[in-house]
Amino acid sequence: MVEHITGMLALIGVLSLLCQWIGWKLRLPAILPLLLCGLLLGPGLGILDPDEIFGDLLFPIISLGVAVILFEGALTLNFKEIKEHGRMVTHLVTIGAFITWACIAPAAHYLLGFDWAIAMLFGALVVVTGPTVIVPMLRTVQPKSNLASILRWEGIVIDPIGALLAVLVFEYIAVAADPTTHVLNALGLTLLLGFGLGAAAGYLTGLAIRKNLFPHYLRNTAVLTIMLGIFVGSNIIQEESGLLTVTVMGIWLANMRGVDIADILEFKETLTVLLISALFILLAARLDSGAMLDLGFGGLGVLLVVMFIARPLSIWVSGLGTNLSSNDKWFLSWVAPRGIVAAAISSLFAIKLESVGLEGASSIVPLVFLIIIGTVVIQSLTAGRWAKFLGVKEGSNQGLLIFGASKFSRELASILMSKNIKVILADNNWDSIRQARMENIPVYFGNPASEHASNYMDLSGIGRVLVMSPYRQLNPLVTFHFQDLMGTEKVYGLNNADSASARHQLSESYLKRLCLFGENISYAKIATLMAKGAVLKITNITENFTFEHFKKRYGETALPLVYLTKEGKVKVLSGVEAIVLPVGIELISLLPQEAQDQAVIQRALDDEADRQAKALAEAEAKVAAEARAIREAQEAEQRAIEKARRKEEELALFEEQEKARLLAEEEATLIKQETSELAKELAANEKAKAAMASASTDKEPQSTDTMSEEKSDPKTL
Repeated sequence: MVEHITGMLALIGVLSLLCQWIGWKLRLPAILPLLLCGLLLGPGLGILDPDEIFGDLLFPIISLGVAVILFEGALTLNFKEIKEHGRMVTHLVTIGAFITWACIAPAAHYLLGFDWAIAMLFGALVVVTGPTVIVPMLRTVQPKSNLASILRWEGIVIDPIGALLAVLVFEYIAVAADPTTHVLNALGLTLLLGFGLGAAAGYLTGLAIRKNLFPHYLRNTAVLTIMLGIFVGSNIIQEESGLLTVTVMGIWLANMRGVDIADILEFKETLTVLLISALFILLAARLDSGAMLDLGFGGLGVLLVVMFIARPLSIWVSGLGTNLSSNDKWFLSWVAPRGIVAAAISSLFAIKLESVGLEGASSIVPLVFLIIIGTVVIQSLTAGRWAKFLGVKEGSNQGLLIFGASKFSRELASILMSKNIKVILADNNWDSIRQARMENIPVYFGNPASEHASNYMDLSGIGRVLVMSPYRQLNPLVTFHFQDLMGTEKVYGLNNADSASARHQLSESYLKRLCLFGENISYAKIATLMAKGAVLKITNITENFTFEHFKKRYGETALPLVYLTKEGKVKVLSGVEAIVLPVGIELISLLPQEAQDQAVIQRALDDEADRQAKALAEAEAKVAAEARAIREAQEAEQRAIEKARRKEEELALFEEQEKARLLAEEEATLIKQETSELAKELAANEKAKAAMASASTDKEPQSTDTMSEEKSDPKTL
């Protein structure tokens, strides 16, 4: 039996890791493979029976696990960060949560016949979403940055708020179910103990951290132990008050000034991942598949109310007064998957409520799992297409995540941000992060490859990662993490492997990526150049000032880093390929002091050459002007000669035409005179003929005789 329990525990651990890896590899919420694994081991094959293995220990294990999960979630509830992330997030976790609760509880009551107390508890349980399911979905869908930020921060903030709401409702039900205790007094004691002891424990723990009462290696263990002790002590004083107490304790620590909880968060995240994975497999293995099927159409109806009524109504009411468009609100209305917190707390409360004999308590867990499965599966498969249809997907991811917030990184980030390129600086050094914040550069304080960064660092719009930190042991971890997340070609690092022994300790695949800005460029070299006065500069590469001109001006010591195209795309230069820069780009380069000095000399030479060229051009222009004046004078003289010649020709032609006209007139006059004289002669002849004719008529007889005589006269003949 002992070996069986040991084997089951080891199996749960191995399967938890495997399910987390599958979820990461497939870009899916890990809750899906964990759920399938639990259902397969439990109801499916009957291999895992949590009640049989753990017996009476099952409830304490789940109870302590839920306490750790709620405490870790409460540590992230920083009120300042809520205010910084806009009105929409604040409305969603307050007004939106109440609307969701008010819609789901009546649906469970009327559609499934739940008692009002159970329905109210169920509504409070499914208010939460959670970053463990939201973040993997956002990585796949890639909506616009503001929408991703709203969903991510809603999941972060709503976890402790929703859990606190569920705890308060449960405390009311648990107290009301005890007929021997006055309801108001018991509930008041629970609230007083939860808020009072939680605040006191949070303050004292924070004070101990602030004054370094614990050595560094004991800090995480001490906080965890104190939290568990407070949880158990609160439950001893007032039953079922421990969850409220640890939630308030975590919220107090998160908002206490001067308390650094980064290390505690990282430790709690690691522990929470293990607890979430193991708990979800155990809870899914306890699930009665028949009970889920027994929910029937009523369960589906509640799921439809959750997805199509409660969520859209909470989004549209919470969005009043914001600058979100209708498409933005419709997208947000569709994305609200439920996560592990709802499953864990519902299972814990169900066990507790069943112990007091409350009717309907056994139906909470199947219904919660139905909501989890429905929202996660349906929305994971459709959110990407819905975002594309609405036009709210992020464009090309041109942003940069830079690990290492040195002076060089900060100046590069400032230049890129001035060109509307998104940049995030991540570093473990608080002084560097503080300097970046003072320069209004978005930052992440901590390890960007951590689970906390995966949930809380907004990578929407980020398409490349530049590893430029001095941490040689952490750089490979960050590089490999983001190579797996974004692809090998999207991650580059500076070559910090200076010694031969270090190179032998690093893999060849990693060394190939240590070529950022060039194969021989290291963090130490850039830091040295910056210390000696190197500056970053933007240069426009055009047809008149090509990259060859750039190299001539600044010399070989100038280091091209990044260039921006007209389309707004970012190209990071590395030693993988030869540098070929097209025209029409903006080149960002690092100019050492030598390059700046050479630029001054070269600029002076260029100015002198320009001056001489200008003087020569002016002289040539003057000669050309004189030549042009002479040519114009010659052309004017030629035109005058040509004009005079044309005038002479026109005059000669005119004289000839006049002579011809006069001659023609004279000839016409002579012809007219001759014609007149001829006419007169003809008239005279006619007149003479007429006269002769008249005379002949008068002497006609004599004429006859005379003619006869003449004929007979020989002389006449």
